[in-house]
Amino acid sequence: MAVRLDDIARQAGVSKATVSRVLNERPGVSASARRAVITALDVLGYERPSALRPRSSGLVGLIVAELQNPVFPLFAQVIESNLARHGYTAVLGTMTPEGAGEDEYVGMLLDRGVSGIVFVSGLHADTTIDRSRYEDLRRQRMPIVFVNGELPGLAVPTLSCDDGVAGRIAARHLIDLGHRRIGFLSGPARYSPVRRRLAGFRQAMRELLGPGAGELVELTTFDVTGGQAAANRLIEQGATALVCGSDLMALGAIRAARRRGLRVPEDVSVVGADDSLLMSFTDPPLTTVRQPVLAIGVATVRTLIDEIRGRGGKAAEHLFEPELVVRASTGACSPNAAL
Repeated sequence: MAVRLDDIARQAGVSKATVSRVLNERPGVSASARRAVITALDVLGYERPSALRPRSSGLVGLIVAELQNPVFPLFAQVIESNLARHGYTAVLGTMTPEGAGEDEYVGMLLDRGVSGIVFVSGLHADTTIDRSRYEDLRRQRMPIVFVNGELPGLAVPTLSCDDGVAGRIAARHLIDLGHRRIGFLSGPARYSPVRRRLAGFRQAMRELLGPGAGELVELTTFDVTGGQAAANRLIEQGATALVCGSDLMALGAIRAARRRGLRVPEDVSVVGADDSLLMSFTDPPLTTVRQPVLAIGVATVRTLIDEIRGRGGKAAEHLFEPELVVRASTGACSPNAAL
């Protein structure tokens, strides 16, 4: 801002150096002096710097990856309803190729003076991104919470499904059913949840089947089309069972098997991830690894409110245990499976 420090200092009854420290959010200023400078800005008609604008106590930004995967609307619903119980209203932003991106949403939310922001499977889950966008938010003292995707070394509280455990229990389930050639398909490797789930899958495969197991892997897009294409490649390599990175990918895998004339689970077993709504009503009902969305959502709101009220503890990642839900898309390995 092009402001006159002399005018502000005179109106506030403080030195120009104190005005400069307040405008630049530097330490060493008493609360009373800070209030006097902010009042002087308002009286003289100057626009406050963004860091000094009052935040609404009732608005919280909620940015989710997209809404096509049913697990994301479920996260939004749980977080939104729990924010409402604490007197906050969620401002929802969803990232789509045609719409606004995460950085644009953050800018709009900051302009609206939100009290905090929750990121659900956002850019923070991408290990290749420029983390400075989040460092800037921390410097502005904006309370933020990550869901599913930790950025090591960044002091942001994070709540995640334990994807390593998810990969292990899916593989173990299929091994217990007699499968030995088990394929893994998921989204791009740059996402930390994908890396963790793949590591857990490989760990279980090698511990239970030996050093050479766990190499049937296809990483593609997180959707039905990606699941179908990856499943085709894995079945061609002799996979009799498939561990999928999402329920949508699992539906694509079932489609791929059927178009090859294979039955699920008699010829190919399929395990999804998340336990999205309606997965118990698919044909066949989908075996999946349930993500504890309710527990994560409730804890996310509690964590954010503690951050907003200045009661946040040491920023760390908290992992939540997934659960294997066995339905009809998995079965014992047949001698004629995938032939």
